Amino acid sequence: MTTPTIVDFPALKEAREKLNAKRDSLAGIMREAGPEFDMNLIKSIAGDSQAKVEQIRALNSEIDACKQKLDELNVVGRAAAVAAETKDGTESGSGPDGDEEDRPRFKDGRRPKSFGELVMASDAIKGYTTGSSNGPVARVDVALKTLFSTSAGWDPEDLRTGRVEMFPTRGINVVDVFPQTTTTMSTVLYMEETTFTNTAAETAEGGQFPEAALQLTERASEVRKIPVFLPVSDEQFEDEPRAQAYVQNRLPFMLRQRIDAQLLVGNGTGTNLRGLENVTGIQSQALGVDPVPDALYKCMTSIREDGFAEPSHVFIRPSKWQQVQLLRTADGIYIWGHPSTAGVRTIWGVPVVETTAVTATKAAMGDFTNFSEVSVRRGVDVQVSNSHASFFVEGKLAIRADVRLAVIFYRPKAFGIVTGL
Repeated sequence: MTTPTIVDFPALKEAREKLNAKRDSLAGIMREAGPEFDMNLIKSIAGDSQAKVEQIRALNSEIDACKQKLDELNVVGRAAAVAAETKDGTESGSGPDGDEEDRPRFKDGRRPKSFGELVMASDAIKGYTTGSSNGPVARVDVALKTLFSTSAGWDPEDLRTGRVEMFPTRGINVVDVFPQTTTTMSTVLYMEETTFTNTAAETAEGGQFPEAALQLTERASEVRKIPVFLPVSDEQFEDEPRAQAYVQNRLPFMLRQRIDAQLLVGNGTGTNLRGLENVTGIQSQALGVDPVPDALYKCMTSIREDGFAEPSHVFIRPSKWQQVQLLRTADGIYIWGHPSTAGVRTIWGVPVVETTAVTATKAAMGDFTNFSEVSVRRGVDVQVSNSHASFFVEGKLAIRADVRLAVIFYRPKAFGIVTGL
């Protein structure tokens, strides 16, 4: 399993250089302003504080536009690389994103049904009858990104509004960033080039060729199981039709919520996935005395210079992102945009994802698009039975759901953590 190299054509190179130049320009302006963000100290742009802030915002908007253009060209470059590799005999669909043909599709081109539709049509629900000693089993494979969330248990409805207010809990916004593929193995194996010694150099006539060195190392990511089970009374499913939809939506939400956290903070020990924060060899940048934007930019620079990758996303807690959004000049003007300004949250042109799944004192970032992957061994497996413990004589059902997957970070240096927030 390999990741296609992006074809670095002239337009892509020009877009990258233009983006980096604008970032460096903005970084230089922010350095002139100093830790107090005093607009009077800025000499590289003219005007009063308001005019300078407007120019900074305009430059920030240009950075966002350049980053979007670079991302579009990266897609073209990656597609060109895949096409070239396929032409040369390389197996297609081997990268993190895979080919469209490799993803689950009906033969007529329609997309698969939702998880709820599949479960309600499965033998696990249709085949269950009250009083049977064992409930039937059904397996439903569902792509993680198509699942959705809803409610929590209730009695038969009499005179209610029909609204169910969900328990306040962390939403799902990490797994959507990771490319998703499938695997038929219990362990995902791939090769990493761990030695690259380029000794190519000019040599006099008759001189000895300089000897280079290359070495590949096999890497492995274990497939892990994440399960959950819920006891439900016979009466719930018999008397309240919506209870079935509620349970079949809420259990997958629990699985995805756990996956979200594991992708970032899983420690990799025992049955845990190894999340980004615990991957060996990633970049690290301490906050120190820097403002948060400076520390994030320094970490991005390390990823670009040492990992030769372009960060695609930044994960940060809302309380830490607040420190960036509320930055103001010495005379009270908001730097990162007026409170009424709408739009996608970005920092130095990189999209920001606010989530409490990341450690409170850290921010995680990297090129998730090209160098990370969630490889699913089996989608959500739903089983229904009344044979658990004394459930048969108590009129209860045991509904269990689980998923098996592995997470891979192909190039550790393409990712980084900012600490001390």
